[in-house]
Amino acid sequence: MTGESRISRASRQLPGLEAPPDKPLLRRTLKERRRAIAPDLKRAWDARIGARVLAWSRANPSGSLAVYWPLEGEPDLGAAYAELAGEGVRLALPIVLARDAALGFAAWMPGEPTVADSMGLAVPADLRMVARPQALLIPCLGFNAQGYRLGYGGGFYDRTLAPEPRPRTLGVAYSSQLVEFDLNEYDIPLDEIMTES
Repeated sequence: MTGESRISRASRQLPGLEAPPDKPLLRRTLKERRRAIAPDLKRAWDARIGARVLAWSRANPSGSLAVYWPLEGEPDLGAAYAELAGEGVRLALPIVLARDAALGFAAWMPGEPTVADSMGLAVPADLRMVARPQALLIPCLGFNAQGYRLGYGGGFYDRTLAPEPRPRTLGVAYSSQLVEFDLNEYDIPLDEIMTES
């Protein structure tokens, strides 16, 4: 990773496991761990992460930023998105174009309506496609101390990050999602991971 790390460098195993578990089991366990966060604590952590994302964006200005719509308990940064848009940052949401392809991106402003795509993901109702943004906020189901992200298994972000020049990348997760896992050949580390701690 580049820049100052905001996460502990000591990677953790899941309790009771001697070696990294297989990824399907790890994904289920991490989803359960995230769902177990108390709602009040989650709101406080989301606000803290949002404030850190704002500071990161201001310290690393870019004209365009890909954000994400929170799924399955991912950090909800809606308030930060509204503030970024108010500061003139052009936001975009990721769009799945095909199963084995890189993501596309559509311009989006907080408050604009969204619809569910064929995979159940929220996308802008008015698809105004844009070039890949200069910086990407990327939700992490899990992450390790080397900055590699564990996602849901589709490989969309890895394919999106493969072409040069690479955009700046900021992974977003809760600190409890820090785990060890086996890497695949095409996994690409993120520049930095932002958590609540």
